[in-house]
Amino acid sequence: MSIPKGWSYLTILAPRNLSYIRSNVLFGSRCWMIRFSSEILFKSVSFRLFGVKHDNEDSEPFENELLTKLVSMGVDVDMAKKRQPGVFNRIGINEQDLKMFLLSKGASEEVIASIISRYPRAITRTTENLSRRWDLWKTIMTSDLEIVNILKRSPESFFRSNNNLNLENNIKFLYSVGLTRKCLSRLLTNAPRTFSNSLDLNKQMVEFLQEICLSLGHSDPIDFVRKIIFKNPFILIQSTKRVKANIKFLQSTFNLNNEELLALICGPAAEILDLSNDCAKRNYTNIKEKLFSLGCTEEAVQKFVLSYPDVIFLGEKKFNDKIDCLIEEKIHISEIIENPRILDSSISTLKSRIKELVNAGYNLSTSNITLLSWSEKRYKAKLKKLNNG
Repeated sequence: MSIPKGWSYLTILAPRNLSYIRSNVLFGSRCWMIRFSSEILFKSVSFRLFGVKHDNEDSEPFENELLTKLVSMGVDVDMAKKRQPGVFNRIGINEQDLKMFLLSKGASEEVIASIISRYPRAITRTTENLSRRWDLWKTIMTSDLEIVNILKRSPESFFRSNNNLNLENNIKFLYSVGLTRKCLSRLLTNAPRTFSNSLDLNKQMVEFLQEICLSLGHSDPIDFVRKIIFKNPFILIQSTKRVKANIKFLQSTFNLNNEELLALICGPAAEILDLSNDCAKRNYTNIKEKLFSLGCTEEAVQKFVLSYPDVIFLGEKKFNDKIDCLIEEKIHISEIIENPRILDSSISTLKSRIKELVNAGYNLSTSNITLLSWSEKRYKAKLKKLNNG
């Protein structure tokens, strides 16, 4: 009996009991001889029971046609297929609808091609879904251009989910706990994944922060949550376990009372609450060891870190290299501790500015070193004055 191409033996037999057939094959009884290849036995192979052909071959012309259209739109199809290959085997692709929708919102063809290249799942969204999602985002952002700019930077933030009900519920919830439109705009711009979180996840973090607030003796949990989220928009996409560990680390390491801890985590230390706790401890240990080696006391080290907690973000090599660079130019460690923001500058910026200032006759060992951390515009104006003086 010949078997049509694309059909399996199993589609002919449509067995009610596969174990029965397996036993017949194993013991050689007189029935249709069925070959179980290693591919059938050990791989996840789909088969259809009622004589329906596999559609792998049929999907190839569709995929080729889609790829041709995307190439004509300027899409980097190699990048797109590498990132989300499954998209190109799906039915219901809306690349032209997506293009027309985004063009109507002010996106350029280049931006649209870049969005699809980096997040091809965008072409599976319907115009109706896109319109509704856009309207919800517009309850936070003030213009289409602002949304286009977010999509340009992070297409996943808009196209990752098509659950508009979850998005709507998240927006309502965040407004209900006292966050302003300005705060939600900051969240959407910097941490858009917040709005793709399940509503329960966002509730857990907000309730956790409110509990922390009350346990530290603060009477206004709404104000507390608003301050922390505004200072650190990424906190809602972190785990409560991580944030709790970092709060404990700050309190125990620096011997802070409740009032001091509240001021710290609502202010300068808010951003380090989402840092890996192991990383925070490791970086702080390195800071201590490096500064101890330069004659600093425990008190001086703690004062330094508390005045500028962002220094904890610096890994061992970056921190040590920056300190060494400054020390080599005869800048005293006490000056560095008094002006910690100079460590914000990259090592290359520090080296180039030091060289330029020395050439201009500026004595870094006796003069103000804060200009090492100034904006480029302000620094260049100062350098020009020094060179003309």
